[in-house]
Amino acid sequence: MNSKFNIKLLLIFFLFINYSFADEKIKRIDKVSKNLRCLICQGQSVYDSQSEFALSIRDLIIKKIDEGQTDEEIYDYLKVKYGDWIIYDPKLDKNTILLWSIPLILFIFGGLLIFRKVIIIK
Repeated sequence: MNSKFNIKLLLIFFLFINYSFADEKIKRIDKVSKNLRCLICQGQSVYDSQSEFALSIRDLIIKKIDEGQTDEEIYDYLKVKYGDWIIYDPKLDKNTILLWSIPLILFIFGGLLIFRKVIIIK
């Protein structure tokens, strides 16, 4: 009877371990696909889209994860194939410096404009 209990406990343990690994894989697939832009749909991520392109990219993500690639390697592969535009959150480099600096410039300009209006009113 004790050995049956140990076997059941061992089986439950392996099922739990397998479930947690599958859960981590699904979370990783979701994380990567949420950061990729669907090139077919306007304004949708690969995660949200049901286009053939998005489905094929999700299959590609699963394949790359199964091969042991990191998220950055997957992003790099897709950037080479489709360009930087496919990534929603691009890295800061010489090609994206303008993209990252425009919101900061607009924020500073807006703040100076508001400050100037407040000073002039008083």
